[in-house]
Amino acid sequence: MSEPPEWLAKRNEAGHRTYARTPVPSAAMTHWDQSNPNIEIVSASREQEAVLANLLELYIHDFTEFLHREISADGRYGYERLPLYWSEPDRHPYLIRTDGNLSGLALVTRGPDLSGQETVWDMSEFFVLRGCRRLGIGTRAAHAVWLQHPGRWQIRVLESNVPAQHFWARAIAAFTGKAVIPTPFEDGSSRWRVFSFDSSSRA
Repeated sequence: MSEPPEWLAKRNEAGHRTYARTPVPSAAMTHWDQSNPNIEIVSASREQEAVLANLLELYIHDFTEFLHREISADGRYGYERLPLYWSEPDRHPYLIRTDGNLSGLALVTRGPDLSGQETVWDMSEFFVLRGCRRLGIGTRAAHAVWLQHPGRWQIRVLESNVPAQHFWARAIAAFTGKAVIPTPFEDGSSRWRVFSFDSSSRA
């Protein structure tokens, strides 16, 4: 199995590891030109680690709607593995920018798929600021990431997060030109829907 989503890799009361997944975009207003914004994914440097850490706090806060996570005494959730994105070659951190403005992040990893038989790309974390959602920014940013890393991909979404399942189904169908049916997967107390596809044909 590829590396699980990292921000909630903690034990629940039953002793199972519990994880959370990608927040789904929601309606919001933005000051950017909505007709044709310029969307970029920019490789984040080590000097931008604090920027990613700040965005991850917003991301985790959003996702506590779907899966509980205790906040630390200092008022932060934290993301312990973030420094590894500049020391391990199979980790790739990105900032998402819209018309030059910071609008989100994507953390990409590479490792075994759920069966352990194939090496795949995995969207470990993906987040778009509330003011940038429902404008096509998330879809275009995801497409840019998939083009940057051609090959087999898997996207995991919590079964309970139905809106996120719809978002990823639409984004993947728009990219591949066909619907991709997710596979159910259970990991301890968590149930997932896993989308698998190949981005090589578009690279």
